[in-house]
Amino acid sequence: MKLKSMLMLAGVLLFLSVQAQQKNSPDKIETSKGPVTIQPVLHGTVALTWGGKTIYVDPYGGAEVFTGIATPDLILITDIHGDHLDMKTLESLNTSKATFVVPQAVADKLPASYKNRVVVLNNGQKTEQSGIGISAIPMYNLPETEDARHTKGRGNGYVLQFADKAVYLSGDTEDIPEMRALRNIDIAFVCMNLPYTMDIDQAASAVLEFKPAIVYPYHYRGQDGLSDVEAFKRKVNEGDKKIDVRLRNWYPETDKK
Repeated sequence: MKLKSMLMLAGVLLFLSVQAQQKNSPDKIETSKGPVTIQPVLHGTVALTWGGKTIYVDPYGGAEVFTGIATPDLILITDIHGDHLDMKTLESLNTSKATFVVPQAVADKLPASYKNRVVVLNNGQKTEQSGIGISAIPMYNLPETEDARHTKGRGNGYVLQFADKAVYLSGDTEDIPEMRALRNIDIAFVCMNLPYTMDIDQAASAVLEFKPAIVYPYHYRGQDGLSDVEAFKRKVNEGDKKIDVRLRNWYPETDKK
C-alpha cells in the first residue's frame, strides 16, 4: 500500500510539473498604481490582475486551465460563440463574486442566475468597474454583410484602462478602421485566424498603424491550424522595431479542443 501511495504521489507531482511547464509565465507591466499581471491562458482567453482584482477575458477551456489563477472579480466576454461564451467553463468556475461585462447579445444568452451581476456594454459605451475603465470597441468582419460570422454591433473588443496603461483586446475582428484609429495603446491582444478574423498580413498592417507598445498575437488557431505568429512578428518589426511583439504558447498540449 505504501508503494502504491508513493507511486500515486509521484504521478500527481509529474502531472503538476508538466502543467507548470506548459503554462505561460505571467508578464508584469508597471503602471502608476502598481503592476498589471498578464497571464496568457488559452486561445482568446487571458487573465489580468491589478490592484488586487482579477479579470478573466473570454474564459474557455475548462476550470483546469485556470489552475493557480485567482478567482475572478470581473469577467469580460466579447461574443456569443462558444470559444468566448463558454457556459461549460463558466459553470465549472467559482464566479460568485464576479461582475460580468458583456454586449447585449451575450447578456441575452446568459442564464437567469447571472443576470443580477451583468453590466451590458455595447459598442461605443464605457463603464468603470473595480477602478478599471472599460470601453467597448467594435469587432466585426469585412465586408459588412448580414451573414458575416461577426456582424458589426453584436460583439465587443475592449480597451481597459489600468491607471496610466491602456490594454486593447481585439475580440474576433478583421482589419477594421476602428482598430486602426486606436491611439496610446500600451498593450494589445490581436487575433489572426482565417477564415474567422484576419490573416497575419492584415493584423501586422493594422498594428503598424495604431502602434501599441507591446502586442501579443492571440486567438490564432484557424480552419487550417495555427497562424504563423513568427512571421507576424517579423512583419511588424520590419516596419517598426520599437513594437515589442511577445509570442506565447496559447495552445499547450493539454488543450484537447
